[in-house]
Amino acid sequence: MSKRFLVTTSLEQTWPKDNKPVLFLGEWCCRYSRRHHWESLDAKVIPYHWDDRSKLYKDYLYLQTFYERLLGELTIQLNHIHNVDQSVRYWRILVGPWLFYFVQILFDRWETIQRAIIQYDISETIILIGQDEQFIPNDMHGFESLFVRDDWNHHIYSKILQNFLAPNQFKKKLIKTDVTTEVGSLKKSWRQNLRLLMSKITSFVCRDKDVFLLSTYLPLREEIKLSCRLAQAPQFWRRESVAKVKVNYAFRERMGYRLDEITFESFVRFIIPQQIPILYLEGYSQLIEQINRLPWPKQPKLIWTGIAQCSDEVFKAWVGKKVDDGIPLVIGQHGGVYGIAKWTSWEKHEVSICDSYLSWGWSDLKQPKIVPVGQLKVKKSLQVLFQKKKRALLVTLVSPRFSYHMYAGPISSQWIDYFKDQCTFIDSLPELIQQEIIVRLYSHDYGWDQELRWRNRFPDIMLDNGKSNMGDLIRQSRLYISTYNSTTYLESFAMNVPTVIYWNTDHWELRESAIPYFAELKRVGIFHETPQSAARHVAIIWDNVDIWWNSPSVRDVLERFKTVYCRSSKGLLDRIKYSLRATIDDA
Repeated sequence: MSKRFLVTTSLEQTWPKDNKPVLFLGEWCCRYSRRHHWESLDAKVIPYHWDDRSKLYKDYLYLQTFYERLLGELTIQLNHIHNVDQSVRYWRILVGPWLFYFVQILFDRWETIQRAIIQYDISETIILIGQDEQFIPNDMHGFESLFVRDDWNHHIYSKILQNFLAPNQFKKKLIKTDVTTEVGSLKKSWRQNLRLLMSKITSFVCRDKDVFLLSTYLPLREEIKLSCRLAQAPQFWRRESVAKVKVNYAFRERMGYRLDEITFESFVRFIIPQQIPILYLEGYSQLIEQINRLPWPKQPKLIWTGIAQCSDEVFKAWVGKKVDDGIPLVIGQHGGVYGIAKWTSWEKHEVSICDSYLSWGWSDLKQPKIVPVGQLKVKKSLQVLFQKKKRALLVTLVSPRFSYHMYAGPISSQWIDYFKDQCTFIDSLPELIQQEIIVRLYSHDYGWDQELRWRNRFPDIMLDNGKSNMGDLIRQSRLYISTYNSTTYLESFAMNVPTVIYWNTDHWELRESAIPYFAELKRVGIFHETPQSAARHVAIIWDNVDIWWNSPSVRDVLERFKTVYCRSSKGLLDRIKYSLRATIDDA
């Protein structure tokens, strides 16, 4: 086996300058737009370890248990550092989203490096240094913008190589790079100014014991109606931004971990003090001062959100304190996957931190706190003849090149297989239908160069950049084609839009309770497990879309499915009101 130069990301300043044989750590190193460069190299790409989906699920279960142990350790550490006595639930709400992302991300990076060292003969690699502070996020939002970047991932890979898995095994050339920082605009848009004004008005009319609503996922008009049913003034609270604080390395040394063994868990404990968001350490006292100045209710009867628990740090710190004071927290489902995918980190986290979870229709006997109320993102049925429309809308997905939180879907380089399925679908259609397909690209590219791939594969195909109004695209289409397990097809079902779904079931694993419902969708031609099957069905129904969609067999299956996964909005506010009051009574 010849020695190879290890390349960990697509940063070409870390690639060899001569014609040395190269070992790419994964497909994320090979940008499609730069293929003229890497195709000319003597290069190998390491197969992705999570292509073994049984390993992926086994690793997910292990990382859940490790996360729980780490959370307990961090609770003790952070309470000591900040001289507070907050509960595990408090820190789960505030720090948990970052921590479970971080642990799952680090495990993937550790495994890929370990496999490279064990399976290949590596000669050397280049490590960029001098940017450590740039890679410490201020908060969860900052972390989300970092972990998709090549330079942050190169930094993490380098930490593993220098301190753990290969400190002396092969040559490492260190190159100092300049620190660059991104400066955001301080100018507020008219929408932000309007939200600020409405929030100030809300602070005058709301009472301290009102139910607190923030980012519920309900349309604004429905949220106003709900407030009226709860006998309180409508609320227009805005999400609060946080200040940026400088890194204090002396402060971080108080979290220091002594390196005593070469294991993944040791690595995680070693790097947490270097990577934990500034807001949870240096900025914590300012965060607490900020929530103490909030005009929000002091003793709300109940708190309900849909998405604020994800990355809204001010809300998380505020609600963490409130739930420790005994105020119930309700979280509403804010998209697809929930209740359908075999596993998803976000669902597990959200259910664990709340007192009641409002689902779009599904329930779980093992989780009595899950209450089925209906689809919160209310969509009205479109009463039109779709057969008169000319186009078909193919909605696509892009996932980050580097893995992030774990769920039952394509991860990292598995997106390439997903893209190939879309090409197979188009190829399998009759030419006349191919000409009517609008491919809606995903709004974030994550370095996959999706538009260039489509243009090279199908030069004449109609592409939408992912930023057009979805409703407008649907209204010009006779058929909606969904290619992944998410919110898209649940919304098209609710809008009564003729829909065909297909995806690779080896990458989009379903939980057992969902399998019978998808089997029924498959029986009537809505769901398909291969792009070829979906294309054949589209060709069959193309001239009779409305007849197929409105046939008794399709309607019967569809209504049963919708009752469980995207329940009608009819009576929705009454169900929500009853659920919220029941949660208040149980508190």
